[in-house]
Amino acid sequence: MFLRSFAVFLLFVANATVASAKSDPWVEVRTPRFIVITDSTERQARQVAEQFERMRAAFHRRFPGAQVDAASPIIVLAIRDTNNFRALEPEVYLAKGAVELGGLFARSDEKNYVLLRLNAEGKHPYATVYHEYVHFIFSHSGQWLPTWLNEGLAEFYQTMEIRDKEVEIGEPDINNIYFLRRNRLLPLETLFAVDQKSPYYHEDNKANVFYAEAWALTHYLEIRTRHDKVDPILRYVDLVNNKVDPVTAATTAFGNLRALEKDLNVYIAQPTLPFLTNRGAIETDKSAFKARILTPIESDAIEADFLAYVQRTKDSRELLDRILKQAPDNASAHETMGLLATREGKWQDAADAYELAAKSDPQNYLIHYSYAIAAIRAGGLANRAAQIESSLRAATTLSPDFAPALDQLAAFYVQQARNLDEAYKLELRAVQLEPRNVFYRMNGASLLVRMRRPDDALAVLQTASQMTTDPAQLASIQSRREGIERSRAQMEQHGQQHGVSAAQVRTTEELDVVEEQPKVDQPVAEAEPVRGPRRTAIGILSDVQCSSPSTMQLKLAGGAKTLLLRTRNYFKVVYSASNFTPSENLNPCTDLEKKTAKVEYFESTTSSSEGQVISIELRK
Repeated sequence: MFLRSFAVFLLFVANATVASAKSDPWVEVRTPRFIVITDSTERQARQVAEQFERMRAAFHRRFPGAQVDAASPIIVLAIRDTNNFRALEPEVYLAKGAVELGGLFARSDEKNYVLLRLNAEGKHPYATVYHEYVHFIFSHSGQWLPTWLNEGLAEFYQTMEIRDKEVEIGEPDINNIYFLRRNRLLPLETLFAVDQKSPYYHEDNKANVFYAEAWALTHYLEIRTRHDKVDPILRYVDLVNNKVDPVTAATTAFGNLRALEKDLNVYIAQPTLPFLTNRGAIETDKSAFKARILTPIESDAIEADFLAYVQRTKDSRELLDRILKQAPDNASAHETMGLLATREGKWQDAADAYELAAKSDPQNYLIHYSYAIAAIRAGGLANRAAQIESSLRAATTLSPDFAPALDQLAAFYVQQARNLDEAYKLELRAVQLEPRNVFYRMNGASLLVRMRRPDDALAVLQTASQMTTDPAQLASIQSRREGIERSRAQMEQHGQQHGVSAAQVRTTEELDVVEEQPKVDQPVAEAEPVRGPRRTAIGILSDVQCSSPSTMQLKLAGGAKTLLLRTRNYFKVVYSASNFTPSENLNPCTDLEKKTAKVEYFESTTSSSEGQVISIELRK
């Protein structure tokens, strides 16, 4: 179970010592889907690269319909010994008595890193990497997996062993078996209903049962699939993705659940559990592997970037300073400087760093995309609109399957109120690439409103609402739906059945569409406050205060009391104007002061005079 930090999933926190000067050059081996970088030999790098390509092929063989590749290659740092590995791993694992890692997987929308220790010992030293690779595959797949199956498959495949002539999958975890034999299983109806908000997913004493049972049921079904020559798991996944509730889908795919519970208990009680062996070699095209020796500056820059991604900010910055003294035009170092500035909310510094990086490496799509994000956030859009558009077009041209850039270019055109047909095609492509990304669908609905297609926008929002259980996302979807329906009703009253006015949508959407896919990782935010009832109030806004990166608080004076309202992300607030046409784009940090507004908010459970903002509707 991992923490979401803006767009990055991490296993860790950080801060320690930087690697010492390198005695041997580092080697890079590129394959069609992976980049392996090692401080060991080229032979070792090629072996690791082949193993990862075969791992990918094994997953693709089992899940032929899943999208197993991202637009960005996975970067594998294969470190030869424990000392050099510890110079890169997160600080939380450096403490005395901490778990000794063999590997970890850091995922984000922009880059995906794997850190491996080549001298790792134990039967399955890379279980964490395989576990996270399964989650990675299904996060890019168009198929949604219920929580129990998502975790069960990850646990099942994490013990995979890929050999020259066979692949072993699903070797039983003896700790899970002993635990389940000593503890009562959850009713299957409970197991199937667990989601990421459930105590069975979060609380240690309950989560232990959930994870172990999810593994055991997945193991049983996978073994049964091989024996019976039918695949109930794929049948189950197809049903839940067609909006059948998980319990009904399980009964249809797996049979009577009471009988299944009995069979599972009998299965767990066996003296030994089987596992799968797939005979036959998994071939890879080794001729496509390209090797080269890295310069010390290049390998230092890679280390600095990885340290930044795992939030060892101090160590990363020290190494970057040394690199830029020796090589002031190093694109990778400037790119990582942009990442660090972005994390601190210093958008102009980030834009400057990415601009320098782009001059040195104009073929890097991620640098172009990152510059555009930072430049938009820094403000002054009118003065650099052409450069932003050029950067986004470069990103989409250099990497046509990088969905965030497609989505952002569509958002840019919405802001500019032009090229809306092209924007719609871009947004459709982003949704095709990442079908389960709710934000892309919400942005597509915003675009459809601008195109005066409110019915289509409502249909898209309905689909988006079925793809998430996140309360904030559902509230945002509902607010948008209500705004579209309310505006359409007002127009119909005036005999104008063409959706929301363009100016009103501009106020609402130009903030949301640009922002919905945050750029990079930041320190994990405080937990959201517990929400009370949903309320609506009308009054005068005052004391509007914004702070980095996107926190806002303000007061609403009206009626018997003054409300103190807050939001941790003012970009996610839905803005609109009900009875007038704004003259220009809205900046919530400067343009809300002394305005009359209707505000929807969640009342605080600790104070009746505080609330969490959902939407702000400005009025004359």
